[in-house]
Amino acid sequence: MITALGPVRFARRYASGPDGGGCPADAAMGVDGFLSRQASRITSLLGVTHPFDQAQRLLEQLCGWSVDAETIRRSTHATARRAAAERPTRADAGRFATAPGAFELLIDAGKVNTRVGYRDVKLALFIRRSDGKPATIDQCATRRLPAPTIRAAVAAIEGCALFGERVRREADRLGVTAADGVSVLADGAPWIWELAADVVPQAAGVLDIFHAVEHISDAVKAVFGPGTDAANAHTDAGRRALLAGGQAGVDRWLAELIPLAPAGVSAQPLVGVSAYLANHPTHLDYAGRLASGRSIGSGAVEGAVKQWVNLRMKRSGARWRVEHVGPLVELLALDDTPEWNDLWTAE
Repeated sequence: MITALGPVRFARRYASGPDGGGCPADAAMGVDGFLSRQASRITSLLGVTHPFDQAQRLLEQLCGWSVDAETIRRSTHATARRAAAERPTRADAGRFATAPGAFELLIDAGKVNTRVGYRDVKLALFIRRSDGKPATIDQCATRRLPAPTIRAAVAAIEGCALFGERVRREADRLGVTAADGVSVLADGAPWIWELAADVVPQAAGVLDIFHAVEHISDAVKAVFGPGTDAANAHTDAGRRALLAGGQAGVDRWLAELIPLAPAGVSAQPLVGVSAYLANHPTHLDYAGRLASGRSIGSGAVEGAVKQWVNLRMKRSGARWRVEHVGPLVELLALDDTPEWNDLWTAE
């Protein structure tokens, strides 16, 4: 057996009976297969944060262990399944109840190459974040918000209805569903807002400011040319109008801008900006949230997709089983939280 101290050889009595056989002393000694519990902790940590063949080399170099990549893979996925099964009894529900800050639910998706082709892995990130200092429009780009005080993640490759049920169970477990002051931050994907309306119907919605400004920038470049002084100036003016006045501010800006379109160039892309923002009439209170020190972007979940999905799972030649993806992403979310330690020390 491989233990945290290295390989250990030992013998014990084997007993057989009507229901099969086994070694009665194994349970008392914590013996369950080739890896001890603490050895599984080490291999799972390396396996969840590194490609399995790289984890094998790290174990050889750091610990002197001869554990093949397939054993690390199986150990990591087994740990991920156990962590998912133990979610209902995690202590983080109590920590969420007492952590400072307002609740935020951020939702996004990334793509993973599976054995049945590329599939979307949906990710919902629950955090609590204390309010920062009030900020003006001019301070928006340089302000620094407090880091989240706690987080929990739910991930899966499945349809919107099933994923919505999964997110709702987590919201209920963490006490988010009926909490005051909940915010949902996301890009403009309709499925996200439909899911959020079902899970936390009383929450305030916030369209990620960077996605909103991207629509403004693309429309301006289409009319005035990419990289031109006019395009840069008009984009900045549109961003300021959006931050200060939401939909109404952008419509006033557009009313002044559209007549300035160059001769022979369609202003339809600018009209499209108003149509796009009209899908989010209650998600554009940027000025109010800046004044309250609240977040206006979904960068936390986009960063999570980059770290937990793109960097870990998009490796050359990697093809994942669909059922393994969600639990592995969730295990990655645990690896630098108190819940990781609880996973290995709780009885």
